[in-house]
Amino acid sequence: MEKKLAFWSVREELSQANRLRRSYYELLRDELDQFVIQHSLIDSYHNFIGKKLPYPFVEKRELKPRARIPDVEYECQNTFLVIFIEDTLPASHKKYIRFFDVNKTTKANLLPFKALPLSGKFDRNQKYLESAHFFNFLRVLLPVDYALLIQRDPASKTRARYDLSHFHVKIDWPIAEAAENLAQSLRYISKDLYEKGDKYAEDIQKKFFGYYGLPVMSGGRRTAAIVAAQYLKRLPCISTVYAGSSESRALIRISERGTSKSVLMKLTEEEMKQTAEDNNLALQTFKKNYMISRNRKNGVFIFQATYSFTNAARSPDDGKLRELIPDLYWLTVGGQHILPKPGVWKYPPLSLNVIYS
Repeated sequence: MEKKLAFWSVREELSQANRLRRSYYELLRDELDQFVIQHSLIDSYHNFIGKKLPYPFVEKRELKPRARIPDVEYECQNTFLVIFIEDTLPASHKKYIRFFDVNKTTKANLLPFKALPLSGKFDRNQKYLESAHFFNFLRVLLPVDYALLIQRDPASKTRARYDLSHFHVKIDWPIAEAAENLAQSLRYISKDLYEKGDKYAEDIQKKFFGYYGLPVMSGGRRTAAIVAAQYLKRLPCISTVYAGSSESRALIRISERGTSKSVLMKLTEEEMKQTAEDNNLALQTFKKNYMISRNRKNGVFIFQATYSFTNAARSPDDGKLRELIPDLYWLTVGGQHILPKPGVWKYPPLSLNVIYS
């Protein structure tokens, strides 16, 4: 049997120093979650409203694991790709994740970029997550093509300090290699993607997209996101990939917990009353803490679907090679929630089953 691919350690396996780093990383990630939800969904909604365009709400069927998404790119939808790593990416990975001195977030590298509205008074501390200006800096850089890389600053020896270290980061690992890597770990092949023929290799590559909840013909950023997520399994730490997509109108988040999609969804007055009642909330409390806008007679809310792996998408317990059955689902809907508005402190996500209703 092949040697198990190195992946992240659970908390109980970490030193006290690394447990503290994990806690800090997760705390920063909670803040980043809030920011990217605001930027990808709420700010996009206001872009449409500002241009007097109807917002293209995601249909419930588009959130099913095997759903096809309408092939339309919406200009008003904010798009981006962000990679957030718990540790520091070693230089040995530059072959496939292109982070060099030339695309470090330094004043000398950033100011020549005409597309970036950066002033000459460049504060080099704003690239650190602890900076009061970090999210303003991130917002400016998000429209940059390719990915942004946030990682632990290797210079911070005594404490974990995270910074947006690189911009314009290209993910250059071939899809075929990413699919091969996944299929090896799940024991559908022993060594080579084509060891069982072209048709089998093609099915595995389709399944690779399905493993991350994407249709096969997904656009560039979403494909780069899943290739990056698969590549980062080589690191013995956790990582999170965020992709804002103009076609799916969704925020895709891939972490050690799997994949989730957050979208904007309309609820009628009756559905709002029912949801508030089911969660023992006054209707006004529900609207105040969860509704981001009014859309005619409906309320607009942030809905998140989280996906779980089926047995076909988990490594077999006996470690033996097995045959790929293309018709088997690899993902199911694990959780469905209405999220509180970014910045709401007291109220949790509320369970709401709508995808199959």
